[in-house]
Amino acid sequence: MDIKQHTQEIDAASRCLKALAHPGRLAILCVLKEGEQSVQSLEKVLGLSQSAMSMQLATLRGQHIVATRRDGHQIYYRVADERLFELLGVLQRIFCPDFDTPND
Repeated sequence: MDIKQHTQEIDAASRCLKALAHPGRLAILCVLKEGEQSVQSLEKVLGLSQSAMSMQLATLRGQHIVATRRDGHQIYYRVADERLFELLGVLQRIFCPDFDTPND
């Protein structure tokens, strides 16, 4: 394998992993694994302040990890690429094997 031919993919993977390397962002993605959520719902479930939630969601948006949908004044978030669920599932099996989610 010529690793030099895959530098863009390696860079993208590295940026994604850096974005996931924060407890708040990882928790957001774990909640979004269950489906689309409003900002208010995420704040309530995770107990993050509005400013902390906004900062973490901005990082995830900036890395194209989450996508948004507006409905009136509500903004809803979802995971942009469902392949990310595979990575989240591996992390869950390794670090949280006793944690069950409805989609498992």
